[in-house]
Amino acid sequence: RPGGMVITHTDPETVFNALRLALYSVERGNGPHLPIWPGREIDQIEDEAFDVKDAAQKVLDAGGEFLACGTCLKLRNSEGSEVCPLSPLKDHYEIVRDSDRLITV
Repeated sequence: RPGGMVITHTDPETVFNALRLALYSVERGNGPHLPIWPGREIDQIEDEAFDVKDAAQKVLDAGGEFLACGTCLKLRNSEGSEVCPLSPLKDHYEIVRDSDRLITV
């Protein structure tokens, strides 16, 4: 895996800008695979100024992927979504282990 990004924030502006960087990276063939913590589904972040849902869809359409922390989702009584599916810690570990570069946001 060429690169990964761990998004731990739910602030719309922060996530929006992280997704812009993710899209730029994916379009150039450099990843990323995006583990999402603390588990708030990325497609539920709503803000008039920062269209996180659209930015997330663009990353997916370009070949990126999102993985939601299973434990975090369970703590919030959520099961993940089509955009950001639940994934085990093993998947997150492999992204961290195998990425040439890793960014945390």
